[in-house]
Amino acid sequence: MKIFYGWVVVGAGMVATCFGLGAMLSLGVFLPPMAEATGWSRAGISTAALLNWLSMGVGSFFWGVLSDRFGTRVVVLSGAILLGFGMVAGSQATTLGQFQLVFGVIVGVAAGSFYAPLSAVTTRWFTRHRSLAVALVSSGIGLGSMTVGPLARWIITNYDWRVAMMVVGDLAWLLVIPAALLVREPPKPALGEMAATAGADGREFTVAEALRTPQFAAIALTHFACCAAHSGPIFHMVANALDHGVPAMAAVTVLGTAGLAALGGRVVCGLVADRVGAKRTLLVGLAIQAAAVSLYLFTGRLAGFYALAVLFGFAYGGVMPLYAILVREYFGARIMGTALGAVAFVSTLGMALGPWAGGWVFDGFGNYAWLFIGSFGIGLGAVAIALTFRPPRTLSAALPSPLAAG
Repeated sequence: MKIFYGWVVVGAGMVATCFGLGAMLSLGVFLPPMAEATGWSRAGISTAALLNWLSMGVGSFFWGVLSDRFGTRVVVLSGAILLGFGMVAGSQATTLGQFQLVFGVIVGVAAGSFYAPLSAVTTRWFTRHRSLAVALVSSGIGLGSMTVGPLARWIITNYDWRVAMMVVGDLAWLLVIPAALLVREPPKPALGEMAATAGADGREFTVAEALRTPQFAAIALTHFACCAAHSGPIFHMVANALDHGVPAMAAVTVLGTAGLAALGGRVVCGLVADRVGAKRTLLVGLAIQAAAVSLYLFTGRLAGFYALAVLFGFAYGGVMPLYAILVREYFGARIMGTALGAVAFVSTLGMALGPWAGGWVFDGFGNYAWLFIGSFGIGLGAVAIALTFRPPRTLSAALPSPLAAG
């Protein structure tokens, strides 16, 4: 039986997001040993994460435009090459400023080439099971937390942080470049099938039209608040556990547990969204995420960290692929890469805020309590903004699509 090639694209996307974003997100694992070995402050190292997300945001929009014009394969391939270079160069940095530049900027720009372009091309491959397919591509981020972080911690324990960062960079080259070569664009739809690629009002939007709509503002601001709420607790998860006396490898497995739960959340929420809609699923996930963040104020033992990692990971993982579905439903397939890249640009400002704020809070107060309080409040704000979404109108009926096999 012939395999529908859309699922091959999904598999390649999972590999690319796993090591592409997993490499960048592993900085939270490097944070304590780097601070101890170099004397750099946690706030200074966390600034590299701030630059990661700012650079990723700009890169997401830039790469999204390029993917709409030149195809996703060349974008992911270019990002893979740049990612490996940034990781290897970061491992050789001798000053905090050098590290912030090469890891913060180069790795951040490279990471922007994966999620938005791959999610966009995935939505173009699928008509049925679209939410599930995008959720599986997004699940690579959770796989990255489960694999790249523990691998880095093991290498740090047996060698040092520089060797670990270099190995992660080499693996990015070895695994993401071949995955990029498997990515293809879907066949062009026939004239009778064009309605299935249109936006919420049955027509295709231009980029300028899409960016001026209240729907874009609502999606982008919700994504910003969602990311601002969970980015700090995720980035400082290992350091917070260590500060409560949890052993180093156990603390990393807490992060891995959250990654595993996030993987499950993406798949489950993708399946649920295919049945009840992305908006309803998003609202429930955002509410659970806010509640989970608040529970960190009362958690101090390893068992509690594991239990909370499951709840928190499921929530933040489950909501992430839903934004791509909403963008596709509102604005159509033709400008999907650019529109999702623009939403990702806004959201990464939120992702940049959390790690930096957590480092600043810790250096100022000696703990992360105010980080969790602030993140909880922002999480409730995300729920409030999501309630303003106007559901897209039903698309006009289209002829059966050859892509419906997906």
